[in-house]
Amino acid sequence: MRVLIADDERLARMELRRLLAAFPDVEVVGEASHVDEACKQVEALAPDLLLLDIQMPGGTGFDVLARLEEPPDVVFTTAFDEHAVRAFQVNALDYLLKPIESPRLAEALERVRQRGRAAHTPPSSTQAPGTPLERVFVRDGERCWLVQLSQVPLIASEGNYARLVLEGHQPLLLRSLSYLEERLDPARFFRASRQHLINLDFVESLEPGPGGTLVVRLRGGREIEMSRRQSQRFRERMTL
Repeated sequence: MRVLIADDERLARMELRRLLAAFPDVEVVGEASHVDEACKQVEALAPDLLLLDIQMPGGTGFDVLARLEEPPDVVFTTAFDEHAVRAFQVNALDYLLKPIESPRLAEALERVRQRGRAAHTPPSSTQAPGTPLERVFVRDGERCWLVQLSQVPLIASEGNYARLVLEGHQPLLLRSLSYLEERLDPARFFRASRQHLINLDFVESLEPGPGGTLVVRLRGGREIEMSRRQSQRFRERMTL
């Protein structure tokens, strides 16, 4: 298990290294002392687990997650307990209060192992370029969480940004629709028009539209009209 420690206190980082040395399957691959450095280290080192302090120079641990395209598993390490609810809202695996005790750290590491990510996923550094994006970190008002893109029926363009259309939530992602189209699994997502990307797993029915277009009905009742060119591509793809 490859671990990155992000904490602005040098003594805290040293203590975590000391505690982690007791676990033979753990390798500390790097350290970061502020938000910018944490983001850069995660992108460069692709750790399996990020031990993340909340209060750091340049922002918070939540800001680190908001800036990452594909956050690793996260365990928060902090001296304050008031952020615990929010931490679990962003899918943190655990929340360790300082001073961290070895048994609690062992529990947190076991959560990571149980998820099976470290054991069954090849290290990100060896993944082939172009691996489809599977999840994104989003904010919707005060709420922030990880979204599995396979569960998103529709993505709509809003200028330079994209809105994920989910049941009950429509968080805005600070990425363009074209950017997402390049990163998403083409076997799952199809560009219906300049405004919409649809998840083919959610297509319930198709009907002819005006001028040779197709109108897609998604589960839940939402209808999307494909452009004429994309309708033709869709027919060719589906051999309609």
